[in-house]
Amino acid sequence: MPFKSQAHRRKFAQLLVEGKISNQTFEEWNRETGGRTLPEHVGARKRPKPSTKARAGAARARKKTSGTRSKPR
Repeated sequence: MPFKSQAHRRKFAQLLVEGKISNQTFEEWNRETGGRTLPEHVGARKRPKPSTKARAGAARARKKTSGTRSKPR
């Protein structure tokens, strides 16, 4: 599995120094990454927004359930 960012590569180098991963593992990941230019950090994935139809349905469902409480006797 190739490195996704420079920070990812640094973290694995730190784990290598601490002896938590083997030199073979680090070299394998390094080879798979190749000579690509990596970003410093990878941002979080953006979730797709729900469609207007789905949002309208969810709002309608909330409205129906909000007024169903009965008064205590």
